[in-house]
Amino acid sequence: MGDDNVNLPPGFRFFPTDEELVVHFLYRKAALLPCHPDVIPDLDLYPYDPWELEGRALAGGNQWYFYSRKTSNRVSANGYWKAVGVDEPVVTSANKKVGIKKYQVFYMGQAPAGIKTNWIMQEYCLPDSGSSSRSSKKRGQPKIDSIRWVLCRVFERNGGSQGSLCEGDVDGAELSCLDEVFLSLDDLDEISFPN
Repeated sequence: MGDDNVNLPPGFRFFPTDEELVVHFLYRKAALLPCHPDVIPDLDLYPYDPWELEGRALAGGNQWYFYSRKTSNRVSANGYWKAVGVDEPVVTSANKKVGIKKYQVFYMGQAPAGIKTNWIMQEYCLPDSGSSSRSSKKRGQPKIDSIRWVLCRVFERNGGSQGSLCEGDVDGAELSCLDEVFLSLDDLDEISFPN
């Protein structure tokens, strides 16, 4: 695993924040602008199960990063990705909304009877620009292809859906309290309430 970051100089590791993923990588990809370093590959996720990402996606610790085309087909050879929780805005330090983070959990088997796994995907997308493309052409800004690209971060969470909320480092993945709350919302499907 020593060559996980082959396109990075020795000693550098890839651990970007949500803001950096959206502003420095996804926005540039959607705008067809060069990104330096160009380390995140394009990958059609859905033919692959999450444990098959090694060697195909950029590894940063126990996380894998890649660009993918937006698609409604979220089925792989052995399972499917299911959206959980609520979309979370990605904001800059100046409190400007620059993107959206969506959560998905990988289930083994066929929907809707799949078995929930510990594999989590955070899918980053740009906010819908609506009618701003006309004004951006006037200002000489690049046209953004926001509806076609997403940036994905995939990792395996330790301990299943149990475990304490808001405990920072989970198998190399930094999760905020809000991340944990969104992921735990999916566990409500497995709880039987008294009549």
